[in-house]
Amino acid sequence: MSEAITEMILPGTYIEVRSEGLIGVGGIATGNLGVVGTASRGPVGEAVILGSYQEALDTFGTYDALPASLATPHLTLTRTLEQVFRGGGSTVYAVRVANLAPATTMRSMSWAVNAAADALLFTLTATSPGTWANAITASFTAAANGNPPTLTLTLGRTREVFPGANAGAIFDAVVEGSRLVRATGLAAGSRGTAVAAVVAASAANVGGPDGVPATNTELAAGLALLATQPVNIVVAAGFDARNSAATMLAHLEATENDGRERIAVMGASTDVPADLVTNDVAAGSNPRLVLVAPGIVADDAARSGDDRRVRLPSSYAAALVAGRMATLAPHISLTNKDVAAAALTRDYTRAEQKNLLNNRVLLLAKGFGIRAVKGITTDTGAFRQISVRRIVDYAKAGVRLGADPYIGRLNNSRVRSALKATLDGFLSGMVLDEMLVGYTLDVSATRAQEINGQAIVTMTLQPTFSIDFIKVIMNLS
Repeated sequence: MSEAITEMILPGTYIEVRSEGLIGVGGIATGNLGVVGTASRGPVGEAVILGSYQEALDTFGTYDALPASLATPHLTLTRTLEQVFRGGGSTVYAVRVANLAPATTMRSMSWAVNAAADALLFTLTATSPGTWANAITASFTAAANGNPPTLTLTLGRTREVFPGANAGAIFDAVVEGSRLVRATGLAAGSRGTAVAAVVAASAANVGGPDGVPATNTELAAGLALLATQPVNIVVAAGFDARNSAATMLAHLEATENDGRERIAVMGASTDVPADLVTNDVAAGSNPRLVLVAPGIVADDAARSGDDRRVRLPSSYAAALVAGRMATLAPHISLTNKDVAAAALTRDYTRAEQKNLLNNRVLLLAKGFGIRAVKGITTDTGAFRQISVRRIVDYAKAGVRLGADPYIGRLNNSRVRSALKATLDGFLSGMVLDEMLVGYTLDVSATRAQEINGQAIVTMTLQPTFSIDFIKVIMNLS
């Protein structure tokens, strides 16, 4: 804030520091991802920040085995997050959604901790609703050979042990140390009572259902939760462009209008070129929508033995591409960048590749590994490169961030000059980073606009164009 000298008594030099000249543009996120999908574990209808695939497993649980027919509903969130992190994603806002009938309530698995004669002492409840906790084994061991009574919870390789001489000690240990369950309902007068047994809930009260067959209604609800998050790239887990492009485009339009621009990466519903063009490409074109094909071959962690390789549809290839995109600076093109796929579900011929590229499909193809042939959006306009759209979004975010501290300050030529200097410094940095080859900038206000507290920022950007193709002519003799 400014330092104003209000009373000058002693002779000398007096300095007034005006902070407008010190305002700069801070860091801007460019690789935050948003993912919406179904899971058996974790909070429903809440955006959860994840930094690794292990965190995804701890929060949303493992996915189920991929069914023989993809028309069969299956869990999509964790499987998509696996591909996102494999691609290189590092900051993900994940939303678990569920499709449940109005009369259906998602339940959490629970156990009764009883005293002698089946008298209830307190209840253990899984930390989140869904079927995941039905696999938890809860057991109680009475004191023996000098060892205290012990409550044990086991889920796969995770084992939690809570010793205690009475109900109060075990209850407190669970509250403080369990990542699997919560303990509730212990009356103050029962803390000294001895625990006799742990009894699982009846079949009517086990965890679930998971609400697996998610529709565009659930997708729209999940995307709405991401609308206010600092997301740059968004992925719809298990949804393809043919059936869900309209829902995604509505989200992109709404967030752009709110100044929270982002790019969506979606997969095609089929690998067949003719059907892909007819159904998925025709579903909608947009400078913020990327359509990926074909699908990828990956290991399924839910399968055992030699039959672990599965053919994942293009929606999971889209997650892999989104994770790779998140690793790149805005001005770096996806063209010819490698992705961490083991194999593709289809190898297109040169003629098929040309046809799909002309129809604005981001193709994956073999070539020193699996690579993106050309980093383009589905836009039908002149600038289809993903990098151009990301550069413009980065510039808009920087201008908003740089202009925000000036709101509420004096609207005069001095402050507007300081605002222009702040934005000039930011845009000049983009030129140095080779995001822009040039720009023009003007900050102005008429007298009427000054009175109404308005300042007009006018800028023209010249994004750096990536080299999509290099033509080489060789004369061999």
